[in-house]
Amino acid sequence: MNKPLSLLSIFLLGCILPLNAQITPSKESLSGMYPGKSYSPYASRNFSDKVYWGDTHLHTRLSADAGLFGNTLGLAEAFRFARGEEVVASTNQPVRLSRPLDWLVIADHSDMMGFSEDIAKGASNVLAYPEGKKWYEGLQAGGDNAADAAIDLITNFSQGTLPEGLVKEYSPGSKVYASVWNRVIKTAEEFNDPGKFTTIIGFEWTSLVKGNNLHRNVLLRDGAERAKQVMPMVTQPPVGSTDPLDLYAWLENYEKTTGGSAFAIAHNGNLSNGLMFPMDEQYTGKKIDENYVRLRAKWEPLYEWTQIKGDGETHPILSPADEFADYETWDVGNLDLTQKKTEEMLAGEYAREALKNGLLLEKKLGVNPYKFGSVGSTDSHTSLSTAEEDNFFGKATSAEPSPKRMHHPFVKTDIGVYEGYELVSSGYTGVWAKENTREAIWDALARKEVYATTGPRMILRFFGGWDFNENDINSRNPAFAGYQKGVPMGGDLRSKGQKGSPTFMIYALKDPIGANLDRIQVIKGWVDKQGNTQEKVYDVVWSGDRKPDKKGKLPAVGNTVDLKSATWTNTIGASELATVWKDPDFDPSLKAFYYVRVLEIPTPRWIVYDAFRYGIDLPKEAETSGQERAYSSPIWYTP
Repeated sequence: MNKPLSLLSIFLLGCILPLNAQITPSKESLSGMYPGKSYSPYASRNFSDKVYWGDTHLHTRLSADAGLFGNTLGLAEAFRFARGEEVVASTNQPVRLSRPLDWLVIADHSDMMGFSEDIAKGASNVLAYPEGKKWYEGLQAGGDNAADAAIDLITNFSQGTLPEGLVKEYSPGSKVYASVWNRVIKTAEEFNDPGKFTTIIGFEWTSLVKGNNLHRNVLLRDGAERAKQVMPMVTQPPVGSTDPLDLYAWLENYEKTTGGSAFAIAHNGNLSNGLMFPMDEQYTGKKIDENYVRLRAKWEPLYEWTQIKGDGETHPILSPADEFADYETWDVGNLDLTQKKTEEMLAGEYAREALKNGLLLEKKLGVNPYKFGSVGSTDSHTSLSTAEEDNFFGKATSAEPSPKRMHHPFVKTDIGVYEGYELVSSGYTGVWAKENTREAIWDALARKEVYATTGPRMILRFFGGWDFNENDINSRNPAFAGYQKGVPMGGDLRSKGQKGSPTFMIYALKDPIGANLDRIQVIKGWVDKQGNTQEKVYDVVWSGDRKPDKKGKLPAVGNTVDLKSATWTNTIGASELATVWKDPDFDPSLKAFYYVRVLEIPTPRWIVYDAFRYGIDLPKEAETSGQERAYSSPIWYTP
């Protein structure tokens, strides 16, 4: 099916958008398609029927690096902003989201949480250390000096050279740390408003081994009663550890001690220099064995596919046949640019390669440790969850809107540079749930019925089954058929003796205030009979009357971006796309995964808006437009 379906507004199932047209189904499509159990088809409906938008990864001034960068906004300001209120940024600029978010995870760094507040105050215990005094003076000077102080703190943290006394004062076991953690819990409880706005208590476990990013965000399903029974896991000795196996032990202990529930989300791995998805052994030298794959599969159901520090789906070297693989790519080195990137590191850093390698490990060890769903996050250190190109407030306070920010490097060493204009205005997570509550949002994340976007709030549904057909998608209630006849994104598709190839029902609707859609693609990965991993990208439905060439390549959708005025037009693309697709290369004997990538038409990057609003020139090397996208959680096929 290679045509966009005319208005699928009913598939929103709870998301209110204007109806501009009506579908006129054929009699055949209506026959036997009534989905309800009573006259009202919506009565007794028990599946997830609404998309709730949020961010799994935001930092406030409680994070040591964020505070040193100059962030003066705390927990309350972050929650107020996310739920749609206007706040004043740390750089004294008013800022507000175009639309409120539905939920938020504030994931401040657990190591030395609250330390930056005392630096800002010039606390005597901090100034007693030469390093503390230097960071304080840099923060007071502001601007580049504050940014340099923050980078210096990050470097000392990653290299394990922080003063031991300071680490002890701001670690679990101290009164200062307990007070800060209780404040985190108390503020999350105050802003949690079931049905309207959800807060999830969490923190970021910041494993940073010699600058190689192995961070995880920990999300608790529970409220204050259970969260207060523990202190967050940290990485600095003597009470912390940088080994993910020890984080899994902390999670196990949390559930055993409190009776609650928790999981971890792996940070996007493009700055881990190959360590995020090990195949043979961890960085510690510990072998990747049955214990490792079992624990990682249990405690890490999700992976961060996109965020401010680069996109993490795939890399052009890993996916040379994928024309859209080189998107917001960060591949110079590790987080603090103390180690240069090499090609052989890439396989241990990106989502698609990890999904493929997970099938190999499952074949070898019996469990797939990389069977993860897809989330998008900001990882902003400004307390502001901004992921829209025309409203981007940067990675840190030093990168908030100004005429200079795109020209100021984010990190620069002798190894290389992450240019200021390379920061990515990304991303958000769409969650399919029944209601906007802490329990419902957490449960949807845990079962992987979620998808990542680079910022736009497009609607995406993805179901896998054995007998979907066009009548299902023409029924005006496709989600009924999706759940009755198949599994949603994040699910497992079993053969059960089925004959023929699996079918997938996919539909997407543009962000109501965003760009039209170019195409929907299905990405398939598998291990062939020779034991080699394979992948293939299928264009399954697209806008307009374009036709693939003899090699199967679909012509580009076009580009309406006007750099001078920082605009684009929706005169190309489609407002919605839908199809039922059947795998033409299916081998029932081989395990496989499938996920969906939805591409928008080209739109301006945030630097174009900066250039227009400040009247400045764009760097010649900078990408000025891009095709924003959504990534569904995969569906796995098992013979």
